[in-house]
Amino acid sequence: MRVIFRGLGLGLWVCLLGGCMKVSDMAEVSRQHLRDVGLLDHSVAQRSSGWRLQADSAIFIAQGHFVPAGEAYPRPNVVADSAFTGFVEYFPRVRRAAQPLGLEEALEQGRHAGSHYILYSRFASADDRIGTYEEWNEQRAANRLGVDSGVVQLMLIEIGTGYLVDTARIRVRGGLLSIYDTRPEDLLLRPFQQYAQRLLGLSG
Repeated sequence: MRVIFRGLGLGLWVCLLGGCMKVSDMAEVSRQHLRDVGLLDHSVAQRSSGWRLQADSAIFIAQGHFVPAGEAYPRPNVVADSAFTGFVEYFPRVRRAAQPLGLEEALEQGRHAGSHYILYSRFASADDRIGTYEEWNEQRAANRLGVDSGVVQLMLIEIGTGYLVDTARIRVRGGLLSIYDTRPEDLLLRPFQQYAQRLLGLSG
């Protein structure tokens, strides 16, 4: 608890020092500190390159058949669905596969759709902790209490050449304020929005 209040105090102190900061900037700084101390959902993305795309790039989004390691059973195409929702705000020419596909199948469908790139993803690991009274009654395991977490792996491939443009690893972790009735897949939208922003060279 002391760490939480220290983080909040630091956030307020930074805001006060900013003096001329806009209200929106102050709010974002406060949110960032709340994420750092574990109260809000948190994500970290590691990219292999700084490659940027044009806004009119046609992107085909697909997810592999891989079942994530860990204590979770997300629905089969949830990563592709989350990526599509996160990307469509920034890339008008984005499409997604209706179901999980192998890489060669995904490339073929992307080529048939006239896409320039394929964003191929998989849920590498996911840990769905106890977050409701019903789950507690079913499992009765104190070591399963806590926040959800997961890891998603991405490959961005240029369809025409087969060139691997970028790879990324996104780690997500839930927050104490959003612990009730959430699943690891509920944490994916924001990191995909941020990844789309970075591909465009925007801050995110």
